[in-house]
Amino acid sequence: MKRRAFLLGLPAAGLMGCAVSTVRAPDAVIRQAAFVGTGPKSLTLYTMKNVRSGSGAHSSLLIDASQRVMFDPAGSFSQELIPERDDVLFGMSPRLEAYYASYHARSSFFVISQKKVVSPEVAEMALGLALSNGAVSQAFCTQATSSIISRLPGFESIRTTFFPNNLSDAFGRLPGVETREYRENDSDDKSIAAAQIDAQIRAGQ
Repeated sequence: MKRRAFLLGLPAAGLMGCAVSTVRAPDAVIRQAAFVGTGPKSLTLYTMKNVRSGSGAHSSLLIDASQRVMFDPAGSFSQELIPERDDVLFGMSPRLEAYYASYHARSSFFVISQKKVVSPEVAEMALGLALSNGAVSQAFCTQATSSIISRLPGFESIRTTFFPNNLSDAFGRLPGVETREYRENDSDDKSIAAAQIDAQIRAGQ
């Protein structure tokens, strides 16, 4: 992947605002785009944070179940070749996941990912909850994400919250969570990143 030298795999001890999406890709398009991971089933919480203050700006959840999707409530990441339905992005291969992180990481914001391996049953339950959640209103991104996680077996310690850092801190206290940090120093103008990502996805990079 060429776009911007973002720091994949770095262990770690006015972003897109959290606008209601009413996008509904056709079933056939979603089926065609579906991506199935080869590793253990897992949930990965993404938290976007302000570089200067450390305050959280957005939460989302990558769900690796019978297919890999990103629950990105009220998020701004979109790409013509990535089908979306009510804040769920389909076909989220590791390559597209990396583009997702790169899109959000820039000079004023960095990205934290927290991955936890779960049973296939828990992953599938999370997928079902995300698919049935519906579009999320602005500023309710963390509330929606934490609500889904809190209903899963093994995540009883997670409380519904509106604050990204509170959710990230609680998730990080769960056993076996793998945390990574993504930083880039490019422009705050996300349209530039979106255009670069679009070009590289179309080129198959």
